[in-house]
Amino acid sequence: MSSPHASKIQSIAPNTQPSTKRDHDPSWTLSSWRNRPSVQQPVYPDAASLARTLGEISALPPLVTSYEVEALKSALAEAARGERFILWGGDCAENFADCTSAAIASRLKILLQMSLVLVHGTRKRIIRIGRFAGQYAKPRSTMTETRDGVELPCFRGDNVNRPEFTSDARTPDPSLLLRGYERSALTLNFVRALVDGGFADLHHPENWDLDFVKHSPLAAEYQHMVDSIGESLRFMETLAGSSILAMQRVDFYTSHELLVLEYEAALTRQVPRREGWFNLSTHLPWVGLRTSDPDGAHIEFCRGISNPVGVKVGPDTSAEALLRTIRALNPTDEAGRVVLVTRFGAHQIGRGLPPLLRAVRDAQVAVVWVCDPMHGNTEAVVPTTGAWAGKSVKTRKFAHILAEVEQAFEIHRNEGTVLAGVHIELTGEDVTECTGGARGLTDDDLSRAYRSSVDPRLNYEQALELAMLIARRAGAHA
Repeated sequence: MSSPHASKIQSIAPNTQPSTKRDHDPSWTLSSWRNRPSVQQPVYPDAASLARTLGEISALPPLVTSYEVEALKSALAEAARGERFILWGGDCAENFADCTSAAIASRLKILLQMSLVLVHGTRKRIIRIGRFAGQYAKPRSTMTETRDGVELPCFRGDNVNRPEFTSDARTPDPSLLLRGYERSALTLNFVRALVDGGFADLHHPENWDLDFVKHSPLAAEYQHMVDSIGESLRFMETLAGSSILAMQRVDFYTSHELLVLEYEAALTRQVPRREGWFNLSTHLPWVGLRTSDPDGAHIEFCRGISNPVGVKVGPDTSAEALLRTIRALNPTDEAGRVVLVTRFGAHQIGRGLPPLLRAVRDAQVAVVWVCDPMHGNTEAVVPTTGAWAGKSVKTRKFAHILAEVEQAFEIHRNEGTVLAGVHIELTGEDVTECTGGARGLTDDDLSRAYRSSVDPRLNYEQALELAMLIARRAGAHA
């Protein structure tokens, strides 16, 4: 699981170096992205206020360290070789109001529970990456929203503007970038304190239980896994004659979608005794389908930073564009540098994924493949009863989510490539946003506890069930 000298999210630098040195491209600068076409950028009416805010952020301490970034990159390289498995999960979009101890702890708990299940099933070390501590901005398909004949800018997340449908609220406010930095720092501080304080101690996995889990149809199976791990750990410690301190902590990393380039640039730094530039707003930034143009500003920004970079891949992604993006981001073919997150949907993955796997495999470029079974399976339903009867509601079916993961494993096996992990939108709360699962949630159940302001998430039971089914499959094919 973890080195006994590591404190995660890491506060002590591990003795780990990237597998291949990256040569800095002199054509890249911290502002070269400004010369490329940019999309999804807020337009701030007060340029002076924006400059002051960015100046303040650039003088503040980084949110993560270069040591942590390099440790994650090295671990991702191992996952690409099939030696580890990636569990990447969290909210579709964070809200400032959810920066509370209860909300943070519940997200951490469900990810720890899922990783416990995956360790048991895959027999591999798990790389835990949270979609938090910075996921405060979201892309939009349109720049404006119209209500009753009034057109205003879209709500683009708490980092950019406010949700109320007024001109003042929807005007991009640079001070929110500072608030986003502060909320990210508070979240990271609490996660570090929990993990360093033994919250993730494998000697006491019962501490991770959420109150709801005991009511789950899978509670008995989960408890059996917990008991089995506890017995194995006690046996190992009996043989060793001492406590295994490495089991008291786990690695934990953060990620968010890289959208507002002004903010990301303000937190991109050079550090002592390290070459190149590091985006120290997060360990793993990613670019979405809307911002992944290989000639665009986001890829230009990302090609100059030393972080591992995620790239979303979907049905409209061509092999040619994907290879251009990979080569732009990783000209030295550094292992663990580029993470390709595939999001096709259960009905399209069989047609769309194999040609891309073959193209990347035949080009012999180093990538890390991760399956996102959430975004391609979003659909609108109309409940027939309940509070939302007759209204269109965005949801996802658990069966489709599971089917995409199952197909991804099979397709990678057939193509001789490695599925290194999964990327899941989830919450530790008792929400009803996705249908299906062991409890058999229906369309009519959605109105009971639908809380997401953007995309539907798996609740605690559904997320744990998905982890168990992935673990079963991995164990059967080990």
